[in-house]
Amino acid sequence: MSYDKKDIERRMEGAISALQSELVGLRTGRASINLLDTVQVMAYGASVPMSQVGSVSVMDSRMLAVSIWDKTIVAAADKAIREAGLGLNPVVDGQNLRIPIPPLNEERRVELTKVAGKYAESARVAVRNVRRDGMDAIKKMEKDNEINEDQLHSKSDEVQKLTDTFVKLVDDTLKAKDAEIMQV
Repeated sequence: MSYDKKDIERRMEGAISALQSELVGLRTGRASINLLDTVQVMAYGASVPMSQVGSVSVMDSRMLAVSIWDKTIVAAADKAIREAGLGLNPVVDGQNLRIPIPPLNEERRVELTKVAGKYAESARVAVRNVRRDGMDAIKKMEKDNEINEDQLHSKSDEVQKLTDTFVKLVDDTLKAKDAEIMQV
């Protein structure tokens, strides 16, 4: 295990990417094509993402439309959306599904901010784990006499600054999502 600043930065960016993709799936009361990213449809004997059986589009701020490519899968797609836990009830219209996005009540908004907070905490933990790995690598390099004590402190400060930057990014991402969820 050796110290590689680029690798540490890449891994921390991965934690941020994971957080952002988890937050996209949280419903905010507005239509978004990413809302159905987590929906899996039973089609052709396997569970496949909604994006592989149809195209999702936003009709307006409160309505999604899904155009299913194979009419034999329309019922399965309808069922998958209903059972995805998103609180959505599609309306079947031939090979199309129209999905009204109901407004969120205050209780559900608070619940969603708590879920977002859990996602953010997981991302912070991931960033700190990367920091720990980087610090361990630096300490090992110093122990093996590859770097001196001054270099140890310099590299440790570098890792800490990266960590602080990415934890702040997690916090800013969470703050933005909370504001989006709580908008009435």
